[in-house]
Amino acid sequence: MKLHLLAACFSTMVLALSGGTAQAQDAKSNVTVVLAETVDVVEPCMAARQDVGRVISENVNEMLVEFDYVNGGLKPRLATEWSKIDDDTWEFKLRPNVKWHDGKPFTAKDVQFTIERNKNKKLSCETGGKYFGGMEFSFETPDANTIRITTKPAQPILPLLMTVMSVESAEATPADEFTRKPIGTGPYTFDKWEIGQSIVLKRNPEYWGEKPQVEQATYLFRSDSAVAAAMVDAGEADIVPAVSVQDATNKETDFAYPNSETTSLRIDTRAAPLNDRRIREAMNLAIDRQAMLGTLFPEQAKIATQLVVPTTIGYNADIPAWPYDPEKAKELVAAAKADGVPIDREIRIIGRNGQYPNATEAMEAMMAMLQEVGLNVKLDMYDVSVWNGYFVAPFVADSGPTLTQSQHDNATGDPVFTAFVKYATDGSHSMVRDPAVDALIAKATSATGDERTKLWKELFAKVNTEIIADIPMFHMVGFTRVSPRLDFKPTIATNSELQLSQIRFK
Repeated sequence: MKLHLLAACFSTMVLALSGGTAQAQDAKSNVTVVLAETVDVVEPCMAARQDVGRVISENVNEMLVEFDYVNGGLKPRLATEWSKIDDDTWEFKLRPNVKWHDGKPFTAKDVQFTIERNKNKKLSCETGGKYFGGMEFSFETPDANTIRITTKPAQPILPLLMTVMSVESAEATPADEFTRKPIGTGPYTFDKWEIGQSIVLKRNPEYWGEKPQVEQATYLFRSDSAVAAAMVDAGEADIVPAVSVQDATNKETDFAYPNSETTSLRIDTRAAPLNDRRIREAMNLAIDRQAMLGTLFPEQAKIATQLVVPTTIGYNADIPAWPYDPEKAKELVAAAKADGVPIDREIRIIGRNGQYPNATEAMEAMMAMLQEVGLNVKLDMYDVSVWNGYFVAPFVADSGPTLTQSQHDNATGDPVFTAFVKYATDGSHSMVRDPAVDALIAKATSATGDERTKLWKELFAKVNTEIIADIPMFHMVGFTRVSPRLDFKPTIATNSELQLSQIRFK
């Protein structure tokens, strides 16, 4: 399949927009942000999802520790310092005199509550399931501003893990259900949520830290990249965090940056015909990844061989990229059929609307490629609320064999943010059921130094070449459109958070 003409075929239609969207810029210190996906929950424990994280993370609810995406390393946020007490226990000193948006004091009990709530199976929190699966916690609180966290197994990088968990109020947050108006400690208060329409944050006058310049932020939702980009040109919006490559045409407003996202299709290795390794290999050989670069995906994107980017420790450079070999793919499908594998069974691609620019078009192209090698593949595109049921455990029952569109963000440099959730038997995104993989993940998670790097490399070789758990696609490049009136440049963090306090006005 040739895709070199596809980029010219996208709609450039610009829709007439209601006058209400322009009002956010009437006040010089207000900004309007346009997101590609409609935010369906505003729960901080779901902030590992980029649509939620871009609104909530470090704006409304803050982390104990902040990852420095510009210079690397960790810096204090709600914790001022941390130290290792023994192999299993870390002590965090909390920032004094911090108040929640309702005026109550922030204390160690809030940190314990947050971790326990993220682990609450009734909630299915994205952050807890994605980053803290397989861990057991116990706590000591010597005083209101000190918490000691003991983990099993030991977590030598626990402070790094704390950079992804938004802390919530023990008194103001429901224990067993998602909040609809989060209470945080951050520089912005959650003001208004018109479901499906907009979200408004306002500057917190009692914030413990430096006063940000942005007074109010309004988040709007537009799935069409061309429409969203045009809103900035028309003065109706200030930032579009993700625009399509074909819409990133203005050198003055559009910023390209390498990001930490890796796109893939997750294979349900449990269901026939996908439980046959030959079929999983054939699917990888059927995809013409090179043809999609510069058309559906940015030319600067890199073909992926695993779900972590090359700057992550444990990235295995010895894993070869899948070649485009449809003839060999057809041979593998035919051999599987001869052995009784039901290759005629319908395989569903579960796509997510707006997950990244050209998400639907990319899934349509991959469906056609898989059909060409003899597989019965159908595409179903869903909004995130429905897609999440297929992607996160407990999965939709009786869904049949599926390939689920995925974009995985690992910006903080360690595979602990990838391995358990994606490949462990109890991982909330995992379709792999392999005791050897579970043992390898557990061993690597507790290791340090060169041994940790070595074990992660072994894991990625096993799941990508022996098991073939995914169809890896690309290490992505992002494009963001920013109004000329702002002093703001996107970083790798823009995939998962958009800190309003980092925005300045020219």
